[in-house]
Amino acid sequence: MSDFMTAAAIVAAGVWVYMTTWFVVAIVERRDDVVDTAWGLGFAAIAAFFAARTEGSRTLLVAFIVAFWGIRLALHINRRNRRRGEDFRYVELRRRWRRFFVLRTYIQVFMLQGAFMVVISLPVIAVGASSPSELSVLDFLGITVAVAGVFIEATADAQLERFRRRRVRKTKFLQQGLWAWSRHPNYFGETLVWWGLWLVSLSTPYGPWAILGPLAITFLLTKVTGIPMLERKYEGDPEFESYKARVNAFVPMRPKRTEGPTEP
Repeated sequence: MSDFMTAAAIVAAGVWVYMTTWFVVAIVERRDDVVDTAWGLGFAAIAAFFAARTEGSRTLLVAFIVAFWGIRLALHINRRNRRRGEDFRYVELRRRWRRFFVLRTYIQVFMLQGAFMVVISLPVIAVGASSPSELSVLDFLGITVAVAGVFIEATADAQLERFRRRRVRKTKFLQQGLWAWSRHPNYFGETLVWWGLWLVSLSTPYGPWAILGPLAITFLLTKVTGIPMLERKYEGDPEFESYKARVNAFVPMRPKRTEGPTEP
């Protein structure tokens, strides 16, 4: 257990320095949504750290999946943010926090996300802190789930990106592809990645502790900064309320048969 705790402490210290650096970048750029780009890159850095210091195919597989997921997500968010103004969620926080905005942003945005980053990374830490061993059926199951999550999230992001680039739309909200089955399939894919990595971590002695990782990302996206903050913006919109009545919020499910506009 000491190896696991030591590895977690090293990651926590590194994340503190990393997120503080990005906070300085946010001040210089006057855009706090740079933290969203920092999110994916931070996980990739953690994965690279363990890949460089630990032997074993399990560690390398986990590191590759996390690095690929994190870098793809960071590039996608950075590309998206360059084409538009600052994310409305951070603009709203600036308005609400006023003169205490700088301090509260550092603590409640950058440091809080850093803390979540450490907790969510527990499956990676569990694998990286363990001695190498042969891969098991559980490893292959977890890797399959994680890769499926990466595919779902990337596909959902690509579908939404194409929709937003259309000059003429018959609907405000994408309601085709994965978005016809879930209002937030990208978030579902992201959580699936971490549940899959947790399954892999069960092949190590620290796997049971690592369940805090997928629980944290699921809670964060479904109850805190993900779905609730995004959907609050559209409450009362007739088209959104129709979409909401037909399509499940998170886990993809067959949509209910009620009338509502769809994008051809």
